[in-house]
Amino acid sequence: MKKLVLISLVILFTSCGPSREVAYFIIDKPINFNEERRELSLDYMEERYDLRKKTPKITPKMIVLHWTAIPTLEASFKAFDPVKLPGARADIQKAGALNVSAHFLVHRNGEIYRLMPEKLMARHVIGLNHVAIGIENVGGTEEAPLTQAQVDANIWLVNYLANKYNIDYLIGHYEYTNFENHPLWKEKDSGYRTQKTDPGVDFMNAVRHATKNFNFKPVPKPKSTVK
Repeated sequence: MKKLVLISLVILFTSCGPSREVAYFIIDKPINFNEERRELSLDYMEERYDLRKKTPKITPKMIVLHWTAIPTLEASFKAFDPVKLPGARADIQKAGALNVSAHFLVHRNGEIYRLMPEKLMARHVIGLNHVAIGIENVGGTEEAPLTQAQVDANIWLVNYLANKYNIDYLIGHYEYTNFENHPLWKEKDSGYRTQKTDPGVDFMNAVRHATKNFNFKPVPKPKSTVK
């Protein structure tokens, strides 16, 4: 059953017309995080990161913004809910059977859904899952582009999370490989990478500009290809 959680935090938006205060709700809509998913999460942390833990807990140090590339809320939710990866994800099957997921899912109308506790590991970004809170945005396709309502909701959610945790980095999924050789990077397999463009440079620039008061650390420069 969905659970509405009102967070007593408002943000003053001034970028589009007159100033307005917007209050947001976080709607709890949990994916299946049963014992099997817990065990698969622990296996992933050990096999990919050499982290041996009793519980799949993380210490959040970064927030990663994504798009689902799926046009509807319910279809996006159904993609994350199963415990194991579907057969269609052959590109990442070799790294483990644990299904992809995220901590939050933002509807195209700006509604914010929490899919799982923020301090449990979700599989959403190679090499960094052990420190990263993931925010997925419904859409990102030609027929369902990301919306201004999602930009505003992501700004609010980043504010909420950065006030709650000691967050050092705010990144787009397309920037994750910049962290190779960074102290936070844990992926052992140098051949396990996927090319990403989400959630788009314009989306990231808008969210970064509105949350610059947190003074997040700059994203590392990409590795040079020049020898």
